[in-house]
Amino acid sequence: MPLKLGVNLPQSSEYDLTTDVVKFARAAEEIGYDSLWVYERVLVPIDQSGPHGLYGIPDAPWPDVYASTGEPLLTLAMAAAVTERVELGTGVLVPPLRTPFQLARSLATLDHQSGGRVIAGLGSGWSIDEYDAAAPRPYSERGVALDEFLDMASAVWGPDPVSFDNDRYRIAPALVKPKPARRIPIYLAGAGPAALRRIARRGAGWLPTGVPPEQVVAQLAQLREMAAEAGRDPAEINCIYQVLVQDLSDVPAEGRQPFAGSPKQLVEDVAVLAEGGVHHVYVTATMASKDVNELIDNSAAIHEAVRGAGL
Repeated sequence: MPLKLGVNLPQSSEYDLTTDVVKFARAAEEIGYDSLWVYERVLVPIDQSGPHGLYGIPDAPWPDVYASTGEPLLTLAMAAAVTERVELGTGVLVPPLRTPFQLARSLATLDHQSGGRVIAGLGSGWSIDEYDAAAPRPYSERGVALDEFLDMASAVWGPDPVSFDNDRYRIAPALVKPKPARRIPIYLAGAGPAALRRIARRGAGWLPTGVPPEQVVAQLAQLREMAAEAGRDPAEINCIYQVLVQDLSDVPAEGRQPFAGSPKQLVEDVAVLAEGGVHHVYVTATMASKDVNELIDNSAAIHEAVRGAGL
């Protein structure tokens, strides 16, 4: 399977969101990218002590950019309106922060109106503050809430009449349209035992980030074994990997961190992923670019380097 290559949209107010989303989406499709991506952050707490820290790590500071993140599905809708071919991915969306029926409807509508281009990258989240602000269920029930969304989406995206009933939500037999234009592929984030079991049982694949390339390859092989044990075809389990780039300058090869350095150096790490069975990579270069014009130039250089290497 040829490697698909995607890129993150400008999504924070460090960019001009009134114009830069549209400008970059058009440019990325013209460059030849296969997909456009967004992420979800709801807020940044003032108190970042103890469990309020980044990723729940005590006292870990949150990046300032998280305080100015545009709503992901609205950002994707802007991009969808000015593109024709690129897929539209969420990396990641946190379903437990929303009511499951409304989110299932929103994703179905976006997929229908974009002609079947949505990739739903989902996770259970890690911020207790975001849960307190937005989630129907408490943080302690985040795994239950994610499974609840997957169950609800399966019903809502399926044939009419739709019906659903659990301990919290009920859909009496009803017509629910529009339907997705295709079966929306669901990629799940996470690396804990429960998350990996959920991927093996229910996901189209895994959506890791911040994991060294060699570890991704080993974990993907394990996930495929787990899928086979669950009665699935292991070939159904794919992987989409986020390449988070903060420095695009030339750096010495010795001691270089993965996905740091020039576009040519990034290719070395992307090649490890591709050779290990990862079929889709998307690059986040927004923090390595000062404005949308530099982001377009950097994205073009990365695309040229990856495709020039035969990947």
